[in-house]
Amino acid sequence: MTDFPWLSVLIALPALGALAVGLLPRENETLAKQAALGISLVEAVLAIVMTTAFKVGGDRFQFTEKYWWIKQFGVHWAVGVDGVALVLVLLSVVLVPLVVIASWDEAGRSGGTDTPPKRSAKVYFALLLALEAMMVGVFAATDVFLFYVFFEAMLIPVYFIIGYYGGPQRSYAAVKFLLYSLFGGLLMLVSVVWLYPLSQEKLGHGTFMFEELNTMHVDGTTAKWLFLGFFVAFAIKAPMVPVHTWLPDAAAQSPAGALVLVVGVLDKVGTYGMLRFCLELFPGAAKWATPVVLALAVISIVYGAVLAIGQVDLKRLVAYTSVSHFGFIVLGVFAMTSQGQSGATLYMVNHGFSTGALFLLVGFMIARRNSARIDAFGGVQKVAPVLAGTFLVAGLSGLSLPGLSTFVSELMVLVGTFSRHRVPAVLAASGIVLAAIYILWTYQRTMGGPAREEVKGMPDLSLREKVAVAPIIAIIVAMGFFPQPVLKAINPSVEKGLARVDVRDPAPKITGNVAENGARP
Repeated sequence: MTDFPWLSVLIALPALGALAVGLLPRENETLAKQAALGISLVEAVLAIVMTTAFKVGGDRFQFTEKYWWIKQFGVHWAVGVDGVALVLVLLSVVLVPLVVIASWDEAGRSGGTDTPPKRSAKVYFALLLALEAMMVGVFAATDVFLFYVFFEAMLIPVYFIIGYYGGPQRSYAAVKFLLYSLFGGLLMLVSVVWLYPLSQEKLGHGTFMFEELNTMHVDGTTAKWLFLGFFVAFAIKAPMVPVHTWLPDAAAQSPAGALVLVVGVLDKVGTYGMLRFCLELFPGAAKWATPVVLALAVISIVYGAVLAIGQVDLKRLVAYTSVSHFGFIVLGVFAMTSQGQSGATLYMVNHGFSTGALFLLVGFMIARRNSARIDAFGGVQKVAPVLAGTFLVAGLSGLSLPGLSTFVSELMVLVGTFSRHRVPAVLAASGIVLAAIYILWTYQRTMGGPAREEVKGMPDLSLREKVAVAPIIAIIVAMGFFPQPVLKAINPSVEKGLARVDVRDPAPKITGNVAENGARP
């Protein structure tokens, strides 16, 4: 099974599927939806089968493929996954079919409301499949130039999804998203191109292969500039304060289904890139930048949570909660401890599911009321108890309630950070209190109290909507009680990455007058 080109197939299948769906007759949109769902389900099954062949404790990168692409410039089609990349690929392929199901009736609507369709639904589903191919590719790429290609190519389907299927200010949001992303991508391109002559000097041959570059020692000043080129691009994608402002605007204007992938998966490329490239390729520069990055992470946690409390738009509220959550992920990455980085990687997965569920449910609510304003709701739990109950579970996961998935990862991040950087960890813990405020207050205003007159006729979740949300809720609960299978895949990769950065977990401090044999004198 390991000789089969799993990753190339997982990239090619949705890419070819997007082309096939796009070529279907415009008037037969039902066939386009069915084809997109079938392709995404086959993709998920193939990825799960591939995962069963992954050997924990084996080679770091598995299912590897390497072919010349642009030989003159040392560029390969090189793919492979370690434990970190594997769980993010799984996150991507599991969410896509659920998004297809959730978007079944809303895909052709502008902004998810009842306004007439602006574009064909088949194009929307073709763009979703194209985005899936790019997401798998960006996590699987082991050639840095190939990673950059996928990193930039992801912008295309997202730009058209926001710009063609978004709300009234979709053009502004799409262009803002594109400009921010292109600016970061330009900086990263400079660093990527710089790596080639640098590898010729240090290794004797030019290369973009990650594992070869990982053996290269880069001097202090050069490493800092290269680090900054990568880090700014990843910080924009993450998104971190102060380069986060594209996200609330994009969230407010995007279709809810697409938002699940943009925030649930696409933004993880930023934190994944920090963990994979910033730390391992430039370990000295990463240590140099750690105090500033930790400060920005804490600011993102608190700032995002405070702004979430003050929002009146449901989509913008969930977007600002994600700014706060990404602060926790970056905090864990730059804590430089195995517990912090394993927690950060687990957080990427858990956040994808919890925020994905919230965006899907918010989309269902908006479709019913034709409004994203919080004050358009009230008393929903009296007329739609299943909708209210699933919203509560997803919300409680967002505030890291024990027993739900995000609790484990957030606790690991805070404990891992506290063991090395106590002040940032203590300040970051305030985000837990703020999260309780914005989640519970939102639930109270939308679901609690007497039912508003406009809400009394609101239908509960349909069978299709339950099918879209139920698997995510099940995963949230299951991973809250049993995260070990995911951590088992993640931990060896994190340990190898920390070895490259040349840091070790702090030894526990022993207080008191204790003799060497453990007995008190």
